[in-house]
Amino acid sequence: MNATWILSANASRARFFSQGNLTEPLEEVNDMVNAASRLRMVEPTESDKRGPMAGTKSMHNTGGALPNKLYEPPTTPDVREAELFARDIASYLLENQRDGRFDKLSVVAAPQFLGMLRKVLDPQVQSTINLEIDKDYTQFNPGQLLDHIETYKAKS
Repeated sequence: MNATWILSANASRARFFSQGNLTEPLEEVNDMVNAASRLRMVEPTESDKRGPMAGTKSMHNTGGALPNKLYEPPTTPDVREAELFARDIASYLLENQRDGRFDKLSVVAAPQFLGMLRKVLDPQVQSTINLEIDKDYTQFNPGQLLDHIETYKAKS
């Protein structure tokens, strides 16, 4: 198939559109929602298990051991959930690209989330990207999204 897919995403929602050629309207293929990003902070999404840098294992003020391989830099739960969501999106894109559902990909994503996506996209999928826009247009209808993309292309 000679289709172009358009991904419109942020940390809580990803919408996938398909367009066969430039004269066709966008057709929504999928709408993924990151339910974990919508949980209130009081709802348990992570445990309070002590890590290798907690209390007595800390290297501060003890002259003791350095962090071991289990150490991970501090990350907030919402950032962690966004990273997991980006991985889900990357897997979905890779699967559909391998199935031949699209040849070109345009990525329109919130700036911080676009950075997360870039880190996890497979090189096969990255090679299909023909346009990146660092804006959050997830709430736009397909016609508005297409208009904004065309305006962006005209400016560049």
